[in-house]
Amino acid sequence: MAVTTCLTWMQEKILQNHFGGKFNLLYKASVHKFSLEHLLQYEFGIDLTGRKLHISANTSKELGLLQCESISFEECEVFRCEDILNKRKMEEVTELRESLWSSMRTYKPYGDLVHQIRILLLGPIGAGKSSFVNSVKSVFQGRVVHQALVGSDTTGISQKYRTYSIKDEKDGNSLPFILCDSLGLGEEEEGLCMDDIPQILKGHVSDRYQFNPMKPITPGHDNYVDSPLLKDRIHCAAFVFNVNCIEYLSDEMVAKIRRVRRKLIECGLVHLVLLTHVDSMDLITKDDLIDIYRCPPVKSQLEAVHKALGFPLSDILLVSNYTSEWELDPLKDNLILFALRHMLGAADDFLEDLPLEETREMLLGV
Repeated sequence: MAVTTCLTWMQEKILQNHFGGKFNLLYKASVHKFSLEHLLQYEFGIDLTGRKLHISANTSKELGLLQCESISFEECEVFRCEDILNKRKMEEVTELRESLWSSMRTYKPYGDLVHQIRILLLGPIGAGKSSFVNSVKSVFQGRVVHQALVGSDTTGISQKYRTYSIKDEKDGNSLPFILCDSLGLGEEEEGLCMDDIPQILKGHVSDRYQFNPMKPITPGHDNYVDSPLLKDRIHCAAFVFNVNCIEYLSDEMVAKIRRVRRKLIECGLVHLVLLTHVDSMDLITKDDLIDIYRCPPVKSQLEAVHKALGFPLSDILLVSNYTSEWELDPLKDNLILFALRHMLGAADDFLEDLPLEETREMLLGV
């Protein structure tokens, strides 16, 4: 039977952050028996047989404890504090990164119906849509990229519809997917015009279209595509949210997101969620990115998104964008690549589900 600590995740995390390492449980008295007369003796002593902790007056004062000679206890645990990001662990992380990277390079859209998958990024202003574009480009370029404009303007920096092809640093070829960045969703009449969304989904909007929050694109506009092909359509959509702002979404924003979801469903489009800034959550440290989906505070946020917006838990993905870094980090790369792999899988589901006649019409433009 596995031996587990009595500490909660929060208690253990606080101690780990204080000592700067990962705790590994070595000894648990209730399992390994209270057999040693004294386990430790340095300013305080542990009498395992009597289950008493003897503390000197100075130590009690230093720790802010009541002035007493001994304290009874029910359990005693001993840990080894070690660096979780040791050489062996980082080699495993790097190997996973190479595996994910390779799968992206060799990926081909379902049935070869299109050469490149189009992924639309939606979400509130400032959630991290453009930063995600830069982060994906960074992973495949082997350096931190800042092509898509990002900022903290309350009306959003991305005022144009942009389609970003991603190039592979090794051969310079474009990878089989395109990221489509849109104006953020705003409060009331601000942000992306709701009537623009179906036009984008159906491929009627071309690159560099200047959004007008008060007026949607119409036929005759220079950026309006009259007869879009299947390759021009959106094949997968991802809602991008700041993981730390879910509880602050207004009722109006939640209602708007639900309306957008209905438009996606009407188009038969599979859509996912990207939660950004996961590395900035309270008590989350770099080593947590290795197994971030198991961290209790992260799991609570996933549940919050599921409850507030109705997205299935399996469709909620976590990423940590490159925002202020100068060098790439394989831990961040893996989260980005993992999310991207799921989005491509969702796009394949969309393509596979298209009616045969509709597919033929969109391929031929008839």
